[in-house]
Amino acid sequence: MLIIFSLIAVLSWIYLTGFRGLFWLEKPQAWPESAPLTTPEVAIVVPARNEQAVIGRAVRALIRQDYTGPYRIFLVDDHSTDATVKEARETADRLFQGARLSVVPAPPLPEGWGGKLWAMQTGLRAAQKDLPGADYILFTDADIEHDPSSLRELVARAEKDRLALASFMVKLHCRSLPEKFLIPAFVFFFMLLYPFAWVRNAGSPVAAAAGGAMLARKSALAAAGGLSVIRDEWIDDCALARLMKKQGPLWIGLAGNTFSVRPYATLKSIWKMIARSAYSQLRHSPLLLLVTVAAMALVFFVPAAALVLGSPAVQFTGFCGLGLMALIYLPMVRFYGLQPYWILTLPGAAAVYLLATLDSARHHWKGHGGEWKGRARRPKSPLPPDQAS
Repeated sequence: MLIIFSLIAVLSWIYLTGFRGLFWLEKPQAWPESAPLTTPEVAIVVPARNEQAVIGRAVRALIRQDYTGPYRIFLVDDHSTDATVKEARETADRLFQGARLSVVPAPPLPEGWGGKLWAMQTGLRAAQKDLPGADYILFTDADIEHDPSSLRELVARAEKDRLALASFMVKLHCRSLPEKFLIPAFVFFFMLLYPFAWVRNAGSPVAAAAGGAMLARKSALAAAGGLSVIRDEWIDDCALARLMKKQGPLWIGLAGNTFSVRPYATLKSIWKMIARSAYSQLRHSPLLLLVTVAAMALVFFVPAAALVLGSPAVQFTGFCGLGLMALIYLPMVRFYGLQPYWILTLPGAAAVYLLATLDSARHHWKGHGGEWKGRARRPKSPLPPDQAS
């Protein structure tokens, strides 16, 4: 029986290596400096809730963009209890760019809205009021330190290919041991689920975006019904991508020089990040959860079991499975600047992600949904007309 499971695992890794959009070969794709570029007006919306430690770096990077078109930053203060707003304003003032930053207080969370999406909606409304001529909305997180070329590159791609949405998967913080163990695997699993080549293919139904940097064409977002359509989604970036792909093509790529500066120093902090939305990714389906557990056990754990427990023939299949696993994980390990031996940790990382997913399901079954910044979503109710835009 082990030989059968091991052969299936090898075939699975052959499929993942050669027939899933070559997701593991993705590299940062910088936009050429000499590329022609129109410069439409852009509103940048930054949801922020208790981000004092990181907001200064985020605001500084946004102000220092080399984009030559007009743009303005709308920082949505989502009931912060720390000095988030003070730090953001002082950063802008030190750069003599205080007029470029608008601070927008978020109203109380309405029923049926997720916290982050409500903050995004608040910023979108402010942008529509104060910057009505903006052609694009850049939704970005308060912990993202953008490369000076980020906005220019995203707008250039969107303008050239008439994109509905362009997004960067930013480089996540990866210095502590838990981060080295789990962060490259996080990005690897995301790209495995949503191969970027398939997302970029207008004929493919696969849609995904990375919430750290999402440039939405305002007219396409309005035609899709706005953020209120996805107001009760916890995985806001992929929900927005699915919505926007109905309006036009998407682009997503790796960012080599745009970073998340939020550290995850402990296993617990990364576990919480995964468990917050993992079961939502499976649409809260016990059947999909069961299939996921079986598939991950087969693909990630059977090859190791075959190598240790099997006969010579079984051990060979286990070696092939582990070899292919290591081969396609190596580029991500290198992308994060780690030593090659970190490829050996992928089965262990998969075990942690699987257990965190089960924990996510347990929380859902106990009646505790996901949360954003310590606040759970209020129960769903019909959307009042004044919140539909």
